[in-house]
Amino acid sequence: MDKKLIGIVVGSLRRASFCKKIALYLSGVLKETFDVTFVDIGSLSMYNQDLDNDENLPVEWKHFRQNVRSLDAVLFVTPEYNRSMPPVLKNALDIASRPMAENAWNEKPGAVISVTPGNLGGFGASHHLRQTASCLNIYMMQQPEAYIGGAAGLVDKNSVSNKDTQDFLRKFAGSFTDWINKFTV
Repeated sequence: MDKKLIGIVVGSLRRASFCKKIALYLSGVLKETFDVTFVDIGSLSMYNQDLDNDENLPVEWKHFRQNVRSLDAVLFVTPEYNRSMPPVLKNALDIASRPMAENAWNEKPGAVISVTPGNLGGFGASHHLRQTASCLNIYMMQQPEAYIGGAAGLVDKNSVSNKDTQDFLRKFAGSFTDWINKFTV
């Protein structure tokens, strides 16, 4: 039996991103049960409906939509920019949701972890992402919520170095696994 394919979408493009380090750690945990792939959003041009037709459709949009459709579930790991999700992440959500009748996100189980160096842990980003996900019919896991604040002290050069954070992420991954299995056969 084939393993389910989980896509991880990282909302930060920064090379040394705290989100990427959290996502890499989680990918290792999730690989125990699933096939895991990172879904690149950095090469997507800004959504413009004038380009969304057979004559002008950017090839990266076409490939991105196909990649999202192939996923069985999606995990978003995002920083917070000005109490919201980064524009690159919102753009990716928009591109794969169009045209609305062909929404590639439709009925996929999902989850979000927000990660910030500050103390609030990305509460605003998480909730704006959840609001958009609701419109796109992504079945977002409600509990446990994951707001990781103080990220600079929880990671080292390559990964998550804090034992309590590792334990939390393993529990989160277990809950996400249970969530995915409720929706996919």
